[in-house]
Amino acid sequence: MSRLVVIGNGPAAHRLVERLDELGYDGEITILGAEARPAYNRVLLPAVLDGSLGPDAVGLDEPPTGVRVRLGVTVTGIDRARGLVHTDTGAVHPYDEVVLATGAHPRIPAEVAATAGVFPLRTTEDCDGILRATGNAGQVTVLGAGVLGVEAALGLVARGLRVTLVHPHQHPMNRRLDAAGGRVLAEQLSTRGITPYWGRRVRAYRAPRLELDDGQELDTAALVVCAGVVPAVEPARAAGLAVNHGVLVDERLRTSDPDIHAIGDCAEHAGRTPGLLTSAWEQAEVLAELLVHPTTRTRYEPSAEVVRLKARDLDVAAFGSGAPAEDAELVTLSDPARARYARLLLHDDHVTAAVLLGFDRAIATLTRLCAEGREIPADRLAFLLGTTARYTGSAEPGPDTVICRCNTVTRRALSEAFDEGARDVPALAEITRATTGCGSCTDEVRRLCRTLVANAATEQETAA
Repeated sequence: MSRLVVIGNGPAAHRLVERLDELGYDGEITILGAEARPAYNRVLLPAVLDGSLGPDAVGLDEPPTGVRVRLGVTVTGIDRARGLVHTDTGAVHPYDEVVLATGAHPRIPAEVAATAGVFPLRTTEDCDGILRATGNAGQVTVLGAGVLGVEAALGLVARGLRVTLVHPHQHPMNRRLDAAGGRVLAEQLSTRGITPYWGRRVRAYRAPRLELDDGQELDTAALVVCAGVVPAVEPARAAGLAVNHGVLVDERLRTSDPDIHAIGDCAEHAGRTPGLLTSAWEQAEVLAELLVHPTTRTRYEPSAEVVRLKARDLDVAAFGSGAPAEDAELVTLSDPARARYARLLLHDDHVTAAVLLGFDRAIATLTRLCAEGREIPADRLAFLLGTTARYTGSAEPGPDTVICRCNTVTRRALSEAFDEGARDVPALAEITRATTGCGSCTDEVRRLCRTLVANAATEQETAA
């Protein structure tokens, strides 16, 4: 019987083991997790900060029966010659194959490293520390205005705290938004009570005094650092595997040792470490197929990136990347007064890259069209605004349309769950797992739920 050791117990490892079980994997599986608590979805931690989810709500399902899980253990070495994984408890785990799913470490600037009152936002323990430190505080600062930093700042504002946001670039989400879109988002953050410091860096922090690089000082009870991550490659490097920024893998997600694989935030494929939950889950599903059916022609091919900002009444999405081709079509709509901005890059009527802010219905529709490889309507403005019958008809979701990409939940599955008695979003989530991944489909699931409720009421009135 084959012995598989999975190092890491995050969402990527969880999805891998779950998929292996679905495919009928008949080997022994051991999961080695560094954290003491069972697997959970760290993408949802900002929702714990804002109070919309409790800490237990981010937990993932129990692993399949028969899977051995060891929590709170650190891997100290991989003996490739003898096929053994060593841990800090003294335990030794023999293996035939290993999967590295070690994730990433938060990047903490040297100026504030090992300083009291400084918290990353990567684990539930980090989240607990932030909530304890800010429980009676009036002022908190978030360092970094990428997606996580913006979500954290909005979550802390929702808690009733005064929040400052320090970012070294001139607008938030600068890796995803151009300057015009960034200005619209920056204005929305300000209107929600966040005080921004664009183009600034932190020089030092000794609670409660935070010093910026221009000498200005701020009062802040805690500093929440959202300055990116560094792939956790330590076990791979110590084992002599090929490592660049992340652990190097090929299209079969093999490292330089064919018996060792890597997925998720720790893996580097074709020069990229996406750092996205959907990418990690795609890799997990491909690897599960390869482990169960080694001769399959399945290979990992990254899908187009979709980055969503998940916050109450503020919807931002960025699709794709890359420089425009010479014959590309560029469509821009800027409406700062209504907090709306759109930038579409198209080739042959297909969107190759896009930024949408404030167009929640267009975001849902564009996600669907991109996933299905469909063209967008010729009337680009109508597509964004949803003002014509042609727009509605061209993108009307069918029953097999995937609503939740993370868990491959279709409109039909949600409708069937509704008919079985799941009449609100939490109930639908419990049955189908929709909204429990990255959370970006929550608004669409909520709209569908409202439609189903209205349809059911109409049917009851007609029957009466």
